[in-house]
This record gives sequence, structure tokens and C-alpha cells, in this order.
Amino acid sequence: MSKKLLVFLTGLFLLASLASYVYYRRTVAAVPVDPWALVPDDAVLVAATRDHPTLVRHLKETQVWDNLTTVRYFQGLENTVVLIDSLTGSRNVLMRFLGRKKVLTSVHVTGHGRFDVLLQLPIGSVREYRQVRSLVDALSRDPQFRVRTREYEGALLTEISEVGTGRGITFLNHRNHLVMSPNPGLVEAVVRRLAAPEQPSVAADFQNTDFFRLRDVDATLLINYRRLPRLLGVFFRADVVPGIGSVTSLVLDGQLEMKLAGNKVVFSGFANPETTAGSLHKQLRGQPAQRLRMADVLSLRTALLVHLGIGEAHVLRGARPAATTDSLAASINPLLDSLLAGMSKEAALAYLAPASARVSPGRLAVVWCAQPARQAILLGQLRRAVGASPSFERVGTYQIHQTGVPELPARLLGPLFAGFRQPAVAVVGNYVVFGDDAAAMRTWLQDVVAGQVWARSPTQVSFLQETQPLARLSVVLDTRNAWNLLLRGLVEERRAGLLRNESLFKRFPQVALQFVPAANEAETGAQYFTQLLLRHPLVGPAVARPQGSIGTGSLLAFKTPLAGSPTLVSVAGATRPGVLVQDAAQVLHYVTPENVVAWSDTLPGPLVGRIQRQTVAGRSGYLLATPSQLHFLDEQGRSTPTFPLNLPDSVRASGLTVSPAGAFGAPRLLVTGGGGNLFLYDTKGNAYPSWLPKRLDFNLAAPPLYLVVGGRDVVVVLLENGYVYAFDQQGGVYPGFPISLGARLQSEALAETVGPTLNRTRITVVNQHGERVTFSLAGDVVGRSRVATWSRSSVFRLIPDQRRRTYVVAREEGGQLDLFDPTGRRLLGQKFLTSGQKPVQFFDFGAEQRVYVLTESGPGKAYVYDRLGRLLGGQPFDSSAPEVGLEYEATTKTYHLYRTIGPELRRTSLELK
Repeated sequence: MSKKLLVFLTGLFLLASLASYVYYRRTVAAVPVDPWALVPDDAVLVAATRDHPTLVRHLKETQVWDNLTTVRYFQGLENTVVLIDSLTGSRNVLMRFLGRKKVLTSVHVTGHGRFDVLLQLPIGSVREYRQVRSLVDALSRDPQFRVRTREYEGALLTEISEVGTGRGITFLNHRNHLVMSPNPGLVEAVVRRLAAPEQPSVAADFQNTDFFRLRDVDATLLINYRRLPRLLGVFFRADVVPGIGSVTSLVLDGQLEMKLAGNKVVFSGFANPETTAGSLHKQLRGQPAQRLRMADVLSLRTALLVHLGIGEAHVLRGARPAATTDSLAASINPLLDSLLAGMSKEAALAYLAPASARVSPGRLAVVWCAQPARQAILLGQLRRAVGASPSFERVGTYQIHQTGVPELPARLLGPLFAGFRQPAVAVVGNYVVFGDDAAAMRTWLQDVVAGQVWARSPTQVSFLQETQPLARLSVVLDTRNAWNLLLRGLVEERRAGLLRNESLFKRFPQVALQFVPAANEAETGAQYFTQLLLRHPLVGPAVARPQGSIGTGSLLAFKTPLAGSPTLVSVAGATRPGVLVQDAAQVLHYVTPENVVAWSDTLPGPLVGRIQRQTVAGRSGYLLATPSQLHFLDEQGRSTPTFPLNLPDSVRASGLTVSPAGAFGAPRLLVTGGGGNLFLYDTKGNAYPSWLPKRLDFNLAAPPLYLVVGGRDVVVVLLENGYVYAFDQQGGVYPGFPISLGARLQSEALAETVGPTLNRTRITVVNQHGERVTFSLAGDVVGRSRVATWSRSSVFRLIPDQRRRTYVVAREEGGQLDLFDPTGRRLLGQKFLTSGQKPVQFFDFGAEQRVYVLTESGPGKAYVYDRLGRLLGGQPFDSSAPEVGLEYEATTKTYHLYRTIGPELRRTSLELK
């Protein structure tokens, strides 16, 4: 072959390769991968998550995260995350990789007593692809792991296994879409699905539903109810599963959105009805949804309730066979028909909590009747017809009789109520109640007589008020009462797992799954509205409720009056901030952006100074002070090691100043001890010797200003006599200080410019002659100008904005308060009835969104003005604290005002005109 021909063929090959690559990028790769189309058809559950940082935050705020970390599966996952971080040499690699990707996790039954998980992760960039390759390469070099590839039906599968344990994972990269599972068969099933792309996906019935378009959705869940009994069969004994299948035969499949909020997790969405012959939906179709009226006769011992809303009870039994060989049935059928004709509206199975897992739970069948006296007469006639004993047992005013008819509830209400071999019966109120034995009836009736029923339990009533008022099927579970019931029903090899995860299982003791039919079901056969509610009783310090008919926000009512101003703290991934607020009992509460108290921590005294967000020893949290202690609380409200720091008995802290975040070394804590005393500590409790204490001749005019300039600490201290000092970390005075500002001071300072040197750093203050004075940390006054006229009774204060970048100047004289900008231009004025000092706040959200808040503490009013001096809301807001919190949401042009009124924390939305 000639050299020219070789060059020509090589060029032709390169050109073809380039064309193929361009074609792939612009055609194949340009078509997005539908992750639902990759899920194998036998999926029982498919969870979709998207905003993983927010999901983790919600899990932590609802304290579910702490329970999850005790589960062995999640502990293994946590170990895997630590391994990934160690191999990549970085922290939080997996969480950053997940970010806001849409991730699918499907659950499949893969064998007898076994299920496995399939995970799908999209790769969004070349950088992420390199991260994956680097991780696989690192594992291949690690002697603890073995990495190999194999081909399956034209697809390249990568298998990573841990040497000596047999544990491993198999993954497939399909068009930059990772599909992985510890079970290779599930990944192979994905390959087979790719060979038949025309097959409908598991989410075909919900392809036009995208719950992530809604606000505050943490995840979605797809459920195949037809396959659900098989998954539950992995955990429960074989004799339990048919009963579960009878209940789940109401619906075929469904999709739910998940929201985590405070004391509950709410799944809500829609489900398609199960239309096969003999299904529960076929039996109940067209029946009206009903209320759960039987709370008056449900014992607090109830562990599980299966409640059916019906019109007439005969729909549960269906048509009786025309001929029967059962001589007993033939003789009593007329009486049974009469009994059944009087039953309607609701029927339920109730399981009472057993004393131990070795004892069978008491079981009740409860049916509503319009004429209980007539039902009692018919039951008496039935007893005489079958020759049952006329004797009875009395509990209070109620009587327990033997029916003498085996399986009487099933004869009346169908196979769902089977299992009552020799039932007892009692009539209580408007309900006929059958028990599988007299002992269960006795226990239940004792609770009814004693008033230990749902209707008289505030906890249970509040739970029922959060459920759907009308439903066709409701399954209500009390996880604490059901503990022994579950242990008894589980297969032997699953009991140890339940015992290990007890804290997670009992985290939400109140669970309700409900199905509500559409109003026009008879005409269209529309979907069921579905809600799954997991809740723990509100035992916290506050209850949320609307502000009222004219309220445009939320209200959180605490049991104890609030004593401090609300402090807003930013929350990663949330559009609104969290709030820290202290009550009169010295308890500090953290309120999430969703208006739920996530944690509370009792402090030894009232807060002094401001709460500051800091990072100490690699942990993010809040630094704060009380008169006798310094505290550092992490984001879950827990004290970190070495904290709290106990101040000497002679020290009563009046303020806390912290070195700037991100400054060199650990934060330095400057404590104001009253008068002119200053103390400096590190975060381990060590005091700086030259600051024990630093006594100044005059009282401080404002909290000290802590700066770091060119790697050097500078503490700027303003005294009431008009002198300014600048100290270094050893307590020495910087050259050029002290300086006199020519008049007394009653205001704080603002660092307008922090330069690389002391000479190029500028500090601005306002003295009581109305002068704005700017000086450098070299001790030179570099600017002086008058902001406004003054008199002996006037008080000037410099008011920085919430980010300490700009400022305004407030002048008070008697009841008159005026605000000026730095050039002396008057912004607004307000005449007050009272003469006490008025706290002023300045919020700068941009040139067009500046807000000024003036608070009159006497009558408890907060005046909120915009940049043009217009009163937002048209009137002052009630506020019992010296300050308010304010945030601006630019996308909706809405201000969110946070204020306290007695025991209430209110968030009010104010739209910008």
C-alpha cells in the first residue's frame, strides 16, 4: 500500500470518526434519557428525589435523620460515603454530585424472602464523568476491591466487589446515565428493557404528572399496589399476606408527592382503581365516601384499624349463592338478611395491642347501625334459633353475648371479615361489635366504660383532624400499640431487623393511609385521591395556625411568652430563612423556614448581644452569650465540645463580639463585662492574659468592633466620652490611639473599608454634635462633616444595614425621630407619643428596596417604611420586641416581616407596589 493511500485512508477514517462523534452528540445524546423507561416492570416502589441538600435538611429538621443513622442499611451507606470521600480526597463528594439531579430508586422483589434496590444517577457534565472514572480507577488500584467488566447483550457492565466479603455493585453507563444495583440481575433487566423501547414504562399512567413543579415537594413515590403484597411477603408470614392483598386490591398503582414538615411526613397523590374481578374496588364502586364516626367506641389500645366507608353493608358480602349445603346457613339466612339490612355507612376491623408477641391480638369487627335496639332483638332471635346459651357477661352497662354462629361477621360482611371462629357480640351506641373471643370484648369494653377511647384523647382527635374527613378506605396504625402485633406477624429472620430499628419505626406513632373516590366516580371511574400521613403528636413548645381572615402569612403560638427579638438565619437551599427566638423561660427555639420548631434548648439566662453564625472546629453553628456563659450550638441545637464556657463569678456579660468569620485561626470571643471591662477568650476556654480584665475609664458607647487587617486583630472600642481606642490581640494600644472625636458618643461604629493596611482601613462614627467622623486605624481623622443640626437634648446614632455595608443616621429629640442619609439628606420623620429611645433598623436589599423600621416599645408598635418614606401596610404593626426581622423575595417582590407579639411569632407577607 502506497504512503499516499495510507494517509488518505487515515484521514478518511478520522473524518468518519469525527462525523460519527458529531452525529452522536447532536442526535443520540441530544435526546434526553427517560429514567422511568429504564425501570424494570417488576418494580414495587419507585422513589424520585431531586433537591438532595434540601431533602437532607428537612430530614434533619424533622429529626428523621437521627433515626435513619441507626439503621444498618444507612450505616453501610454512610460507610460507602466515607470511602468515596477518602478515595477522592475531598469532603461531601456524593452530596455535591447528587445536588439537584433527578435520582430514581426502585425496589424489586428478587427472590424468596429477598428484595433489592436499583439506583439511577444522571451524569451532567464532563467533570462529573471524570469524577466517576477517577473513582472507579481508584477502586481498581485498591487491593480491597476487584473491578472487572463484562458484556451482556451488547452492553458493557462494570462490577465492583469487595474482596473476601462477596459484597459488590454492578453498574451500567447508558448515555451518561448511571444505573447501578447490588443485584446484577436488575442491571441486566435494564439492558433488556433498552432492547424494547416501545414498551410502556412503569409510570405510563402518570406521565403527565410532575409533582416537582409544586413548591416544597421533597420526593415522589410510585407504588404498584398489585405487587405490594409480594414485597410485604418478604417481611410477613404467609398467613398474613392474603389479608393485606384483600385490602390493597382497591387500587392498581399510584403516585404520591412527599413533604416533610415538623412533626409529620405527608404523601399525597392519586391512584388508579383495580378493575379485576373480585377486587375491593369492584365491590365498593359507587359507594359514598364516609366519615370515621366510630371514634367513640375505639379503644386507645387499638393497634390497627381498617375502616371502610360504605352505603349499604350488603355490598361487602355480595350476592349469596342461590343454593347451599350448609344446613345452619339455610335456617338462619332470613335473620342474617334482616341483621345485614340494618347495617350501613361504615364497617371496620380493629386489632387491639397484645401484651406480648406470643399472644394473639384481640380482633373486633365494628359495624354502624341506625336502630341498635332492633339489632339487639335480632341477635337475641339468632341466639335462640341456634340454641346458644342465653347467659351473658356484663361490663358496665353493656352486655357480652355469645352468638353461637361460627364466622358470623364473614357471613354478614364477606371474606374480609373472616377468622371469627366463635364470635362474641355487644351493642354499644350505634354499633354492633363482634369479637373473636370474650376476653377481647371484655378488654375493649372496659376501655369504653372508662372513657379510654379515641374521641376523648386530644392526641388522637388532633391526629384525626389532619386526616381526610371522607374516605372509602382508611388504614390507621398506631406503631407503639402495634409493636407486638408486628413482631408476631413478621417472619423469623426479619424480627431482629425490626428490633434494631425500633427508634425509626416508632418515630411516627400515628400513621393513616386513605383513599378518597372522585365525586363523579360512577360516571368516569376516575382516580382515587390518596394520602399517607405519618405523624408524631405535637409535644413541642408551639402550635402553628393561620393569622386570621386578613392575615397574609403564618403564626406560631408558643406556650410561653417570647422575650427576645427574632434572629433570622439563612438556610442553604431554602427560599426563606430560619428564625431563632428566646422565650421568657430562657428557652431558645429554632423555627424552620416551614414554620415548625425543629429544636429547643434551655439557656441559663437571657441572651445578651446578638446571635452570630460561626464555624468552630469545622462545625457550623451559632455563637451566643448569656450573663454567665458563652454557648456554641450546632445546627441541631446541641452544645459542641468545650461549650458552654463558664465566665468567672465576678463577670456578668453584657455583650459578645466575635472575630470575623473566615479570619485566620479559630474565632476569638470578646466579652463585654459591664461598664468598661473587656475579656478575650478562645473557643477552648483559654483567656488571653492581658485581657483579664481590660478596664477602661469610661463606659462603652457601643459594642466593640472586631476587625482583622492584614492578618492582625484590631479591636476598636468607642467610649461615651468621645475617645476611641484600638487594641491588638495582646491588649496593646495601636500607635495613634486613643483619638478624640470632639464630642460624646452614643452610637456604634461601621467599618466602611477594611483595607490591607491599618492606614487604608476606614471607620465611620457619628458623635452627639451631629458630625459624621471617619478615621483610619493609623489614628488619623480623614473626614468630618455635619449630618444634621443638634441640641443638648438630641441623640444621634449610626444605623448600619443588615449586612453592615451602608448606613443611615438617626436623630432623636423628645418624641421626634428623623432619619438622614450619610450626606445629610432627610429621609423621613416620625412624631411619637412616648419619649423613650426608639430602636431603628435599616434594611438594604438594593437601591430600590430599602426599608426603615422604627419601633416604639411603649405601645408595642413597629413602623415599616419604604425608601420613599411610605408606611408599608398603611399602619404600624404590633410588635412586643425591640427589633423585627425582614427578608425580601426578589422573584415575587414580597417582603417577609418577622415579629413577636407576646407568645406569638408572626410572619407577614408585604407585597411591593
